[in-house]
Amino acid sequence: MTFDANRADLTIGIVGAGAMGRGIAQIAIAGGMTVLLHDTRDGAADEAIAFVGGMLARAVEKGKMDKAAADAAASRMKKAEALVNLATCHVIIEAIVEDLDVKKGLLRDLEGIVSGDCILASNTSSLSVTAIAAACDRPERVAGFHFFNPVPLMKLVEVIKGVLTDEWAADALHTIAGRMGHTAVRAADTPGFIVNHAGRGYGTEALRIVGESVTNFATVDRIMRETAGFRMGPFELLDLTALDVSHPVMESIYHQYYEEPRYRPSPITRQRLAAGLVGRKTGRGFYSYENGKAVTPAESPAPTQMPDSVWIDPTNPETREAIAAIVTKAGVPVDDEAQPGGRSLCIVLPLGKDATTTTMDLGLDPQRTVGVDTLFGLDRRRTLMKTPVTDPTMLASAHALLAADGTAVSIISDSAGFVAQRIIATIVNIACDMAQQGVAEPADIDRAVTLGLGYPKGPLAWGDALGADRILAILDAMVAFYGDPRYRASPWLKRRAIIGVSLLSPES
Repeated sequence: MTFDANRADLTIGIVGAGAMGRGIAQIAIAGGMTVLLHDTRDGAADEAIAFVGGMLARAVEKGKMDKAAADAAASRMKKAEALVNLATCHVIIEAIVEDLDVKKGLLRDLEGIVSGDCILASNTSSLSVTAIAAACDRPERVAGFHFFNPVPLMKLVEVIKGVLTDEWAADALHTIAGRMGHTAVRAADTPGFIVNHAGRGYGTEALRIVGESVTNFATVDRIMRETAGFRMGPFELLDLTALDVSHPVMESIYHQYYEEPRYRPSPITRQRLAAGLVGRKTGRGFYSYENGKAVTPAESPAPTQMPDSVWIDPTNPETREAIAAIVTKAGVPVDDEAQPGGRSLCIVLPLGKDATTTTMDLGLDPQRTVGVDTLFGLDRRRTLMKTPVTDPTMLASAHALLAADGTAVSIISDSAGFVAQRIIATIVNIACDMAQQGVAEPADIDRAVTLGLGYPKGPLAWGDALGADRILAILDAMVAFYGDPRYRASPWLKRRAIIGVSLLSPES
């Protein structure tokens, strides 16, 4: 079947005039399409039309749209009093309550109204498109069309094919997304599609780190912002999205994947949700909020007493040289002996391992030893890891040394993989397994994550930049330490690390 998604008179019916429905309507009319908007609540469609008109007027005021174009766009949006008024639509997008039975009932009703070649699209964020389509006599024309809130600003839409969706329907929605000014990515009908699936690693691994008492919420956020370059730390993000939204998604994807350990939620979010610590919108979450701003705990000033000398892990000459440069700049002697002198601070540089394991592997004194994370270099915030028995005086001298040039330092307890190593390796590994499962093409996974989640890099590109072999080493070390299949490496990652090719390279 052919479908002309570029026709000038393309008419889109939207059922549901809430935030998502009116946002989709706004970008559709701005893209030259006609919209018929229906909602069962009296006045909802009128309110949405007025809201969109106001947004167009604001665009004119800001010089982003000329008045003639705004007036023309506004004229293309009309109210449909009843479902039957959608009979002439070429595409219908449902943006109603996230309830499978309700959505199936709506699509059954629409099939009796629309033409045989009308595409029925669902804006579902978490339900199976195949299950929604199962209610229809013609499931081949049913697809997912998942936008993100706020729709006009989030320039991404996932096009999801159900098991029975025909290619022409997905192709048409892809073209329509482009007319709306959005980037479309193709996704298989799997739990969480691309964005909600790929996003599992950031928050859940951060929660696991805090759950192990490695460090606190604020320190994790500082490390991920300042070391890894995220715009928001994982706990700031959880407060923004709110636990009454994010926790159910965590549990839903975990259970839909039959308790796959990679997606395991944390009891921390369930407990805090029960306590009403929902997030920014309620004034209390992982942070307290005053006048809409998070109240963050202050960091203690760095000590000033330097170590007498410093012995540095020689395992990786490049990272040893980087630490040695910091030590020398601070005016502290470098202990170049094969074994550290009796008064030397010992610095180890684990990749995936904890400080204790690395210390014992090298035959060092754990009371004089600390670990430093070098995965993201040492130019930004530095992470200092102690063993369970590191002498407080030695730890303080290590802090003073690493902070001597004005760089911020975070101190954490012993952890296989530090903080940034653990979280980034988890993110990359999940994306690799999505590619392995065929959830989406590798480039679309990265495109969706950068546009939908705002990560500094796509996870596969990140794995390439840091080195697939290093990501694999981190995961393998964590599996060896924890014995938890959560950290088992995806076959996609393993094979490409062994061969030495890009994680973004598709199957030939």
